[in-house]
Amino acid sequence: MSEGNKTLVTEFVLTGLTERPWLQFLFFFMFLVIYLITMVGNLGLMALIWKDGHLHMPMYFFLGGLAFADACTSTSVTPRMLVNFLDKTSMISLAECITQFYFFDSIATTECFLLVVMAYDCYVAICNPLLFPVIMSNKLCTQLIIISYAVGFLHPLIHVSLLVRLTFCRSNTIHYFYCEILQLFKISCNDSSINALMIFIFAALIQISTLMTIIISYTRVLFDILKKKSEKGRSKAFSTCSAHLLSVSLYYGTLILMYVRPASGLAEDQDKLYSLFYTIIIPLLNPFIYSLRNKEVIGALR
Repeated sequence: MSEGNKTLVTEFVLTGLTERPWLQFLFFFMFLVIYLITMVGNLGLMALIWKDGHLHMPMYFFLGGLAFADACTSTSVTPRMLVNFLDKTSMISLAECITQFYFFDSIATTECFLLVVMAYDCYVAICNPLLFPVIMSNKLCTQLIIISYAVGFLHPLIHVSLLVRLTFCRSNTIHYFYCEILQLFKISCNDSSINALMIFIFAALIQISTLMTIIISYTRVLFDILKKKSEKGRSKAFSTCSAHLLSVSLYYGTLILMYVRPASGLAEDQDKLYSLFYTIIIPLLNPFIYSLRNKEVIGALR
């Protein structure tokens, strides 16, 4: 294309998960059901924590904050994906694309910090049980949740400010099911190496630092659990922390494989699989992971 005929792109086509019509209808109903279950599970868990006085404890305040984050994560991606399954054009404007990325990245960052404060809460509860009511006051819990969300919503502003300087003219096709920022770099007319470098630096900084904090917290918790003479005490402590560890493993595993790796590390289909996991599957699983083995939540539900 000559320079004179070059046209800037302001709308994009999302190719989605598949181009086969019969699979698109199947995926529409499948992901609609998943989305409804996700919203009922997470919003229901929030309502349960709000309503039942027995759950007005730090662990459940943080769990409520995580449930809200999971509901927002799913909502930032799934409704648009469902529309695209039925819409033959599957068009999305640049402004919508940037907005979708901003909200998704905000909630993803927030969730990393919420998982850290949940790990800290577990550490204090098991390693310093006598000081727990003093350390983990309602005021501190509220502040930690607010700080997690504040940092989450400030972080993607860095990437958005770098993203708006880019122009798009090579193609208007994004081979993905949502506006994933690395896919936007691929169709940019400008050099996006600075953008990609900033994504890598901040992803590594946030994900690795928060993950290391969680690992250190749970290592100390594990040693403290092993010191307990009571089998009942060990069992209760393991039950409290195992759900959190499972959620952390699933979430960080897919995020790190997606963003903290060389640019050519994975095939496109693998990228989509990991993205599906942390945008749709994990928000679906978390309410069940935290509730099924939690006697207090099951008791409150009954």
